Amino acid sequence: MPPSPGWSLMIHGGAGALLRARTTPEADAGARAALGAALDAGTVLLAAGGIALDAVEAAVRVLEDDPHFNAGRGACFTHGGTNELDAAIMDGRGRDAGAVAGVSRTRHPVSLARAVMAASPHVLLIGAGADAFSLEQRLEQADPAWFATPERRRQLDELQAGGKATFDVDMEYGTVGAVACDAAGHLAAATSTGGVTGKRWGRVGDSPLIGAGTYADDRACAVSATGSGEFFIRAGAGHEIAARIRLLGESPATAAAAVMADIQALGGTGGVIVAAPGIAPVWHFTTPGMYRGLATAEGARQVAIYGDE
Repeated sequence: MPPSPGWSLMIHGGAGALLRARTTPEADAGARAALGAALDAGTVLLAAGGIALDAVEAAVRVLEDDPHFNAGRGACFTHGGTNELDAAIMDGRGRDAGAVAGVSRTRHPVSLARAVMAASPHVLLIGAGADAFSLEQRLEQADPAWFATPERRRQLDELQAGGKATFDVDMEYGTVGAVACDAAGHLAAATSTGGVTGKRWGRVGDSPLIGAGTYADDRACAVSATGSGEFFIRAGAGHEIAARIRLLGESPATAAAAVMADIQALGGTGGVIVAAPGIAPVWHFTTPGMYRGLATAEGARQVAIYGDE
């Protein structure tokens, strides 16, 4: 990719078994339209001189409202037939961060994560406490039925009918996220997810864990990850990519490839998006496809799904 001295934004809508033969034209078109809308929401802010933190939140909020993706409306179902939402956001300027896990009533979990960062002394809130904090902050609420969709329910029914005692190990329905660098060279990352189909016992993946699925540090890069979360946690994926850039001097592309190779060696699959000052953001994934999009101040713009795009 060409150098990108101005602002840049990259988004993802999950990585997994995304193949043309398995995707209807309607699903393909709908996902691309949503990715484009998310890019628009973030780039309008960056183009006006806005900060990266606002841009990633705005982009992720669009994806949280779109049932093509596994975050917010369209979230996966747990083993018990409920939707539990996780999200995180991080500001690379001072490494401030906020995250939530297992929330059930906030329409935009990424905005709740930002409220945790801005209006609480903590980084991570979970479950009923996070839901109560959301009410205190007067964030937009939604009935749990808002998040549920017939297609996600069908996926749970299919998983359980197949006699599988575990969750969706194929990770076909992934997380959403965004990374950005603003015109001042500051970075931010945000990630939001409904977890994995059939998850049990309050399982939490990498998305809301700072340094695993979400990370931003102006000294290095911003990262949002998607895939088999247990492996991204074990690899400390987001922080590992940033550390390789900051301490070894690797490029974002080299660092992302190295960490994804390590995750693959552990048995995990997925993808990452990485933004850094002064260069175009990059993506790297080890699955057949990843919902993704890119926009830069120089006019570059791309929306893609499959591995050959």
